[in-house]
Amino acid sequence: MDYKSIAEKIIELKNADFILREKLLKSGKLSEGYDEEMKELHDKNAKILNDIIDTIGYPTIDKVGREASEAAYLVIQHAIGQPELMKKGASLLKTAVSENKADAQNLGYLTDRIAVFEEKPQLYGTQFDWDENGNLSPNLYDNLTKVNERRKSLGLNTLEEQAEIIRKRAKNENQMPPKDFEKRKQEIKQWKKNVGWTK
Repeated sequence: MDYKSIAEKIIELKNADFILREKLLKSGKLSEGYDEEMKELHDKNAKILNDIIDTIGYPTIDKVGREASEAAYLVIQHAIGQPELMKKGASLLKTAVSENKADAQNLGYLTDRIAVFEEKPQLYGTQFDWDENGNLSPNLYDNLTKVNERRKSLGLNTLEEQAEIIRKRAKNENQMPPKDFEKRKQEIKQWKKNVGWTK
């Protein structure tokens, strides 16, 4: 198996994602909902990565190296319109983490993202969204003390520290809260239903 060229391919997928994000950020479109071009790229990347996973299993560090393994996680994390792939990725990543072949922090982020889409409380507080006051705040979680304990177990900072970092970055990137909070909330709810995250 030519793991080197597979690793290069996975890194290419991640780079295409970053390039498009930068383009949308510069044009001010990043805060305007799920951009169609971004959606198409995420779906395309997800399909390519899914084929790779079907061929080699999860792209673990020992197979493709740390950079490509991180890139694979990122593609899965962004495959938000593909619930089955995200869940499959989380399951495979969980096994890889238990064998010390992938990063536990990535599993924390992916677990939280799936929980948020399924409208369940997140465990690590890694997922943020705009609240009704126009601030970026963590999505639903169970208990701050427990969240911070779990974050610490993954080597993450506290949720309060992370909130400051996230808000500062959004400000530096000129990201703006949605003009109509309720409308956006309804759009997200409908989107979750349409792609199969919720019933």
